[in-house]
Amino acid sequence: MRTGTAHTSREFAALYERLAPARVRLTAHDDRTIATQIALSEIPSPTGSEQARGAWVAKRFRRLGLSHVRIDDVGNVLGTRGGAADIAPVLVCAHLDTIFPAGTPVTVERDGAHLSGPGIVDNSRGLAAMLALAEAIDGTTLCTRRPVLFAATVGEEGAGDLRGVKHLFATAVQPPAACIALDGAGDERIVTQALGARRFRVVFHGEGGHSWASFGMPNPVHAAGATAARLAALPLPRTPRTTLSVCRIGGGISINAIPAEAWLEVDLRSSSAAVLARCAADIHQAVRVAAHEENARRAPGTTPLSFAINVIGDRPCGHIDDAHPLVRAAMDATSIIGRTPELATASTDANVPVSLGIPAIAIGAGGRGGSIHTSAEWYDNADGAMGIGRALAVVVAVADRAS
Repeated sequence: MRTGTAHTSREFAALYERLAPARVRLTAHDDRTIATQIALSEIPSPTGSEQARGAWVAKRFRRLGLSHVRIDDVGNVLGTRGGAADIAPVLVCAHLDTIFPAGTPVTVERDGAHLSGPGIVDNSRGLAAMLALAEAIDGTTLCTRRPVLFAATVGEEGAGDLRGVKHLFATAVQPPAACIALDGAGDERIVTQALGARRFRVVFHGEGGHSWASFGMPNPVHAAGATAARLAALPLPRTPRTTLSVCRIGGGISINAIPAEAWLEVDLRSSSAAVLARCAADIHQAVRVAAHEENARRAPGTTPLSFAINVIGDRPCGHIDDAHPLVRAAMDATSIIGRTPELATASTDANVPVSLGIPAIAIGAGGRGGSIHTSAEWYDNADGAMGIGRALAVVVAVADRAS
């Protein structure tokens, strides 16, 4: 895989060497970074309820001496490290929320370098690495040309629909020059293709009634089931890879009652906005046909079903060119630590800036992890400090650029 031009690689090698003292400090503070990661993971932070973890991060931002530390209207935590020039900053972000609902036990179990617990990787690792970078870029021993804006964002997971980062960019007085999202573990993957997603909640409404006495009344569950079957049979393009899943379905109050309501939720994903639009139209058509067929079977004089289709998630697509200096810096940083760069497609906080034409990538924050989004999530701190050093090199390389 290409790792940039020879000139860029030599330039990057010089930068990397200049950062050697900072990397030594990152290694010396590695135990403290792990302690931070554990502390963050043990603060419950379900999507929509990130306040306690956000307050913890804000307190740490202040202790690190960041300026303009604040919590915005939706709960994002922001702090700035000033640069040598008063120009557009580089944004470094990591999301606060986890997929785990309130009440989930979040105690972290430790066995040497191996940590396990819900959210220990996604995204306690990203947050801990961001805090380590905010300490390393201290404005004195290491100062960048551009300011660096650090942001702990809300609503990245699931139904959060990238709420935090959407708000961040919608309200920005000065858009950042570039964005690096720290998400999870690893030191090889570079997300350059934003995976778009549209999510729909479909609800069928009817009169309902007794399963025997009112038989013939149109049944919302029948329509929901027929919709699910139609969606499962839709042909989807292989290139770009596109997925469509009915992920939740429900309705009814009793085994012997025709439901008055039934619903299903649909997750549609693709890296192509055109494909998303076409498949969204197919979803609407499937719902209309299912409702029509169920109503066609109803007994004379009964009230027909109605339905509503609501968009409950809309994550934009986008792509940053492999030749962009931000991508080249990430590839060089990956190669220089002895890893093979892997350009990837994913849905992260980087979706929003890249969809707006702002250079953006997402990278892991070092170490290794697995069983993501399960209660058995685990993290192993193998070369963890080296992974944060990789992220540091990317941030400094971009923050030192004139344009």
